[in-house]
Amino acid sequence: MQTASHLSAIPLVWNDSLLLGFDPMDASHREFVEVVTALMKASDDQLGASLELVERHLLEHFNSEDRWMAETDYPARECHVNEHAAVLRSLKQVKELWSGGNAAIVRRFGSELCQWFPGHADYLDSALSHWMSKIRMGGKPVVVRRKLSFGEHSISETK
Repeated sequence: MQTASHLSAIPLVWNDSLLLGFDPMDASHREFVEVVTALMKASDDQLGASLELVERHLLEHFNSEDRWMAETDYPARECHVNEHAAVLRSLKQVKELWSGGNAAIVRRFGSELCQWFPGHADYLDSALSHWMSKIRMGGKPVVVRRKLSFGEHSISETK
């Protein structure tokens, strides 16, 4: 039975750098980190149930964002929706391979999600967060982050 030894080389950990300032999206992103982390830590016996949780989360998460974009006529909707669809296609393929007993592909999928998510959040979701905040509250979101460090320098030490 495998345990936490199969974690991604770059684990996904929730921290303030992932905050985007639109509360429903931030809550969904926090849950994304939780379910993907659980998938990465799952034993072989837990892997199927963890994959189901990831699937449920992705469907709800992407449906919410896709709905927000459609309801507000978001200008960059097509690119964002297409990226969600690509992840869901990958999930479908992983589930098919998992049904044949391929645990390694499920673990690789979890690792790929860990690597994909920060860039997706930084580029596509941050723009949507700004859009939704502007639509709902009339301005860009204000995000207060605790002191974050980058390498050996903290934000307060950089100029």
